[in-house]
This record gives sequence, C-alpha cells and structure tokens, in this order.
Amino acid sequence: MTEQAPRNKPSATGGTGIVADERVRPISPLRRALIRPELGAICGTILVFVFFFAIARNSGMFAPEGVMNWGVVAAQFAVIAVGACLLMIAGEFDLSVGSMIGFSGIIIALLSVTWQYPVWFAILVAFAIALAIGALNGYLVIRTGLPSFIVTLAFLYILRGLTIFISISTTRQTIIGGVREVAAGDPLAWLFGGKVLGWLFVWLADIGLIGKFVAGPRAGQPVVDGIPILIVWALVLVAFGHILLTRTRFGNWIFASGGDAQAARYVGVPVDRVKILMFMFSAFCATVFATCQVMEFGSAAADRGLLKEFEAIISVVIGGALLTGGYGSVIGAALGALIFGVVQQGLFFAGVESSLFRVFLGAILLMAVILNTYIRRMITGER
Repeated sequence: MTEQAPRNKPSATGGTGIVADERVRPISPLRRALIRPELGAICGTILVFVFFFAIARNSGMFAPEGVMNWGVVAAQFAVIAVGACLLMIAGEFDLSVGSMIGFSGIIIALLSVTWQYPVWFAILVAFAIALAIGALNGYLVIRTGLPSFIVTLAFLYILRGLTIFISISTTRQTIIGGVREVAAGDPLAWLFGGKVLGWLFVWLADIGLIGKFVAGPRAGQPVVDGIPILIVWALVLVAFGHILLTRTRFGNWIFASGGDAQAARYVGVPVDRVKILMFMFSAFCATVFATCQVMEFGSAAADRGLLKEFEAIISVVIGGALLTGGYGSVIGAALGALIFGVVQQGLFFAGVESSLFRVFLGAILLMAVILNTYIRRMITGER
C-alpha cells in the first residue's frame, strides 16, 4: 500500500500547482510501519534475545558453540518455513511437509544402502518423487476445489503410512543406517552434508581472536570447525524466496493468487500454475531438510519430521503472514524460525523444563494470529 505522488493540476490563477489526489487516502509513517509483515517478528526476536541474554548469558548460550547450536536448530525451521511461507501467501497450506521429510529420507537410504545405487542417484530420485507429489497435491486442490488443508492432511497420513510400510517390508526395521559410509566421495552428497569454511575457523583459532575460538589442551584448537551446510541451505533459500517474492513478476503473481484468485485470473495471472509450483517448492524444501538430516546422522528413520508441518506454519504466522493469504514476508518467516531456534535451545541452556517449549509454541501462535487479525483489519478497513 503506497501513496501516489502529487500531480500537477491547473490552479485558480491559471498556473499549475501541486495538489494531492483526493482519491488517495494519506498513510502516516506510523501506520505504514505497523502494516509491515516483519514488524512483529522483529520485535519478538529482540525480546527473545534480550530475555535469554539476561537469564542465560553465563551458560555458554552466546559462546561460539552455543550460537552454532541454536543456529542449526533455527536453520532447520527456516528451510521448511520458506516453502510454507510462499505457499501460504499464495493462499494454501501444506500439512504433508513432516511426512515428506520422513518419506524422502527413507527413499534415499533404501536406494543407496539397501539397493546399493549411487547416493547422487538416490538423492535425485527422492527430489523427483517429492516434486511429483507436490504437483499432485496442487493439482488435486485446483481440480477438486477441496481446501488444501484436507488434501494435504490426507497425504500426511498416506506418506507416513507408506514410509513405515516400505521400510519394514524391505528391511524389517524403521531405521536404516550406513548412509554416511556409502556417501563418502559422492559428487552430490557433499551439498547436503558436512561443514563449510572450516579453514576460516582454524585461522581464527591460530590467531587466538579474543580467545573465543580457542579451547582444549593446546592453543589453536578450534571450538567451531565450520558452518553446517544446513545453515547455508537456510540462508540460500531465504535469500531466494525474498528476491522471488519482492523483486520479480512471479512474486506479484503469488501475492495476487492468495489475495483474490478470481480477480487475479481476470488480469491474466496464471493462478493454477502459481499454486501448483508453490506446492512443489514446499515439497522441495522438505526434501532439502530430509537430505541434510540423512547426511548429518548417517541414517534415515520413518518417524522423522513429526509435527514439522505445524512448526513451519507457526514460524510463518509469527513472521506476519495472514492465514487468509495474500500477505506475508519470507524475512519475517526466517525471523520466526530464528525465534524458535533461540527459544528451544535457550530453555535448555537456562535449565528450564524442555516440555515448556510446546507451551511457548501454542502461546506465541495465539498471539501472532490475534496480531495478524488486527493488521488485516487495518489493511482492509474491516471492523
């Protein structure tokens, strides 16, 4: 929502004067700031950091190891939140994300360990199947007119059941190990496992930068030996999603599809194609998460990804997206994921019972929905 520039209009004296267009209601700077989708997430992030700095600053939470700890957890939330954010802005939901994580991981492990295909081939097959399922989700939503909540809820159960069935029927177990061994030297596996910039941390340890990167019995031993590739994936996906949403025509199509799909069709927006592609992107993000997990742990488990779909949606809602679609921010969703990561690990560092994290999720979801409802009314002028 932007103000139009004043236009030239003949004045009473015969010259031209600058007058405001009477059809455009002026927007105050305060109101303009209040309707930014990231505002709530920014405030929440500041409050969370201030709170845990006050109660857990001496626990190691803000030491290099602690930062890397909650940074990895936040990255996990962020990877799936980006896909959920773009899909929610397009006006749809995907509740099959968590099951997709477990399903994709088992596919990779079965193909590479049990059936001894190359890991790169297993990864590509997993992505191809995930994208096909995402496209099927979108197609069913478009063609049947059913709410995406119902369609993807069905696939939540279908994929979870298939994952357990395939795993047990082929290996007689729900956990398949040995992936790390077969992935050694694979040309594609390194994109999803391991760490990067290890040399930088070794150098920081060698020069003893403020002593914070040095620990152990000898000087020069790095505490942090690199940045996990999952954090890199999170940063890349957030940057990609933000640029796509705010700097491209396709981003405008996403907003239009979620704001008023019928009106968007009237002006030539390919709403059906946009929604199907967003379902596919959501499945892609879930498979990135699954592949990184498989490479990190060296195994796949049929129960992985449990409740991740709800955590992704909560991150997006905290980030300012409206449940009705047409409004939101990838940066806000990333900040919502950061809040989750900091709180989940902050409770551990502060010595608080970890089960309270679920209490926090429910409370912050309720507050975010109330805030977003208020913002929607400000935007639309509803009472």
